[in-house]
Amino acid sequence: MAAPGNRLRWDLTAEDIPVKAEELIKKSRAVYDAVGALKPEEISYDRVIKALADNNREYAVERNMIDFIQNVSADKALRDASVAADKKISEFDVETSMREDVFKILLEFEKRHGSELEGEAKRYLEKQIKLGKRNGLHLPKDVQDKIKEIKKRMSDLSIDFNKYCNEENTILEFTAEELVGLPDDFINGLEKTEEGKCKVSLKYPHYFPCMKKARNPETRKRLETAFNTRCMKENTPILEELVELRHKKAELLGFPNHAAFILDMRMAKTPERVETFLKDLAVKLQPLKDQEMKVFMEYKKEECEKYGYEFDDKFNMWDLRYYMSMVEERQYTVDHTKLKEYYPLHVVTKGLLEIYQELLCLKFEEIPNPKVWHEDVKMYSVKDSASGDLLGYFYLDLFPRDGKFGHAACFGLQAGCMGGDGKRQVAVAAMVANFTKPTQDQPSLLEHDEVETFFHEFGHVMHQLCAKADFKMFSGTSVERDFVEAPSQMLENWCWEKEPLQRMSAHYKDNSPIPDDLMEKLTKSRKANAGIFNLRQIALATFDQNIHTRAKADTATLFAELTQEIMNIPSTPGTNMPAAFGHLADGYDAQYYGYMWSEVFSMDMFHSRFKKEGIMNPKVGMDYRNYILKPGGSVDGDVLLKNFLGREPTQEAFLISKGLSLD
Repeated sequence: MAAPGNRLRWDLTAEDIPVKAEELIKKSRAVYDAVGALKPEEISYDRVIKALADNNREYAVERNMIDFIQNVSADKALRDASVAADKKISEFDVETSMREDVFKILLEFEKRHGSELEGEAKRYLEKQIKLGKRNGLHLPKDVQDKIKEIKKRMSDLSIDFNKYCNEENTILEFTAEELVGLPDDFINGLEKTEEGKCKVSLKYPHYFPCMKKARNPETRKRLETAFNTRCMKENTPILEELVELRHKKAELLGFPNHAAFILDMRMAKTPERVETFLKDLAVKLQPLKDQEMKVFMEYKKEECEKYGYEFDDKFNMWDLRYYMSMVEERQYTVDHTKLKEYYPLHVVTKGLLEIYQELLCLKFEEIPNPKVWHEDVKMYSVKDSASGDLLGYFYLDLFPRDGKFGHAACFGLQAGCMGGDGKRQVAVAAMVANFTKPTQDQPSLLEHDEVETFFHEFGHVMHQLCAKADFKMFSGTSVERDFVEAPSQMLENWCWEKEPLQRMSAHYKDNSPIPDDLMEKLTKSRKANAGIFNLRQIALATFDQNIHTRAKADTATLFAELTQEIMNIPSTPGTNMPAAFGHLADGYDAQYYGYMWSEVFSMDMFHSRFKKEGIMNPKVGMDYRNYILKPGGSVDGDVLLKNFLGREPTQEAFLISKGLSLD
């Protein structure tokens, strides 16, 4: 069925892709050539600002059709063609970012007409000039050439890093006895070898249940070792070269290191401020973690004695999720196996979509027989419920496939912004996840943390759809990277409140609701393991900052040192988790701290407005939509927050949410 305004198409062949990439590059280069060739007296808004902004919008749509497919296609030839085209287009992106002639035209436009601009157009010009300087276009030609060479190399390395992660397909074989502790439905759902062994992949729907429930420590050790050696051979040298190149580029641009370069454009502003934030929080969390570790060790000793496993008197990385899960079950009596039965994916999806529609005053309609990239994918239109105006569309691609992007994420595919004809271009986004696929005997059942992930990533989808910026540059989630998670993190709170949970759940056999006592235990368990969980996030963020404030890094050694120092848990010898840590190569470099930084804002927004005025209050929902989502990146994050909160943000709700006192 047709979807008016959706310009994306998913019928490209492996032969089409390189042709489309060449056409795209040729068309876009012509725009830059025309702008760069302007004489001073020919410079005008239409010939410079509008020409570049129109090209940004058109280019992004065409590009996304070409390079998104590497993340979702079931056809390896298509994925490979997409990766190859992505490298070529990314090289062109580097070329355009280094166009000194266009930069000089922008400077001349600012001198002649800058005072005439206001609003987004003024912000667009200022940002383009700042980006030009951050690319070294104000520096001597030989320095520019070095920067250009480094950027091209970094682009290729990042694409390769993510390709190796996506293509990873390790399978481990276990006997049913080695998987003792896992529920029968999980074991029965695994593929079997000719000898009857169970085939376990390192994809999330296999790995995390095993790490939480497999009683045999040797089984968990094998899995954790395999999981944290994924892509190690290929990606460790890639990551370490990226670290060196980023540092060299930062120095050429006059910054002491890559983190300083990145943070210059973020809310945090400096590495020193990030370091203080992470260290202060780590100190506050240590007493919580110490209490938790004491309990973990008691449980471990008891478990080993009960089942005859050797007690090594230390806590290993492969023990972490198992004993975290045990704490939830024993101290809060949350049986996650039982809870999962109340989260069939179709019920969760229906409830989630209803909640978002009600909260944000929207109307979703599923598109029948949509043109998509895989038969599992569903597509919906999004309209404003009051006016009936079409805002755009979203895709849901929720099940694992070979070669598919291995995590959960929102991909913005078509920017919601003004078109060249003065009419609004609708937004299109895709949510990609890896939830367990249904079988003939049983529907897809989600863990509670998967429900939370679904709510979080769909929050990004809503940000893409509800933003109404004029320029593509400020559309959707184009906000500061250390603010971008706040809107979605805030929405995770709905997964811990009784009313939304009731609407998103029903037992897969008889549609009965989650029993009140289980619901109460679940909501109380939110602070379970808060010390160790948050210190792990701090360890990852500290590692990210560390490697990006130095010229070189031995990533495996440094990561091992930091996990020992911050979590007091050693990395498993021979592993290097960062080699499969996709954030380090897909745009979160020196910015992983942003998850915790933005959580300060998310908790403040939730507790000061929604918790006080009603979590399903449509007035607060519309304020949130209008003040946080609608502006996109056309306004700074601190201004968005102040407009919604009516004051400056504070840390109070964030610290309480972690189980910390306010002293």
